[in-house]
Amino acid sequence: MNEELDFVKEMFDKIAPKYDFLNRLLSMRQDVMWRREMVKAAKLEQGATVLDVACGTCDVEMEISKRMDNKVRITGLDFSLGMLGLGQKKIIARNIRTINLINGDGLNLPLRDDLFDAGFIAFGIRNIMNRKSALQEFYRTLKPGGRVVVLELTTPVNGFFRQIYLGYFQKILPLIGAIFSKHNSAYSYLPTSVLNFPDAPTFCSIMKSAGFSDVRYKQMTLGIVTLFVGTKLI
Repeated sequence: MNEELDFVKEMFDKIAPKYDFLNRLLSMRQDVMWRREMVKAAKLEQGATVLDVACGTCDVEMEISKRMDNKVRITGLDFSLGMLGLGQKKIIARNIRTINLINGDGLNLPLRDDLFDAGFIAFGIRNIMNRKSALQEFYRTLKPGGRVVVLELTTPVNGFFRQIYLGYFQKILPLIGAIFSKHNSAYSYLPTSVLNFPDAPTFCSIMKSAGFSDVRYKQMTLGIVTLFVGTKLI
């Protein structure tokens, strides 16, 4: 398990410089809309405290700050120093003073209980081996009544579109990713990790087993991406 964790961490450090560019290219800029919907789903209020695990280059932080006019406090956590370095550059360039970044592990958050009004993880939960434990850490650090919002790549269930998608995802996407990132294994790993991710009802069950209530999901872009929301009981 440690070897796989080290591989994923090294992979993200290496692809960090091209990560944002390839996200926009490979999703045809749909990732921007997906994050916007994610932030809306949290129903944030001004003055809220927010946690973003696997924050990467801080695209979620930028969307939250823009939507909330920098009137929420955000803690972003990631295990990749390469990703965090790029995220910090965005924060400095926009002169945002309400974001704090931490290098850490989503399975062992260095944060106290009942701290945040909302928790986010975008395109990161599938890279965590023990997803229930990661969700339990969200539950622990959320205030009663707080929401967790999970955005993840998923496999479409529609037969015809599923076949088109799988052809693109398993053959074309890894080739484009390898050409631009110069890191062949990263964009071969991506389809494998998505195909191994549980279907929406199964993941909702994992969220419930971690303690969350009012768990629901919304599929977007014909099921390429799914948005999951759960609430910590008051």
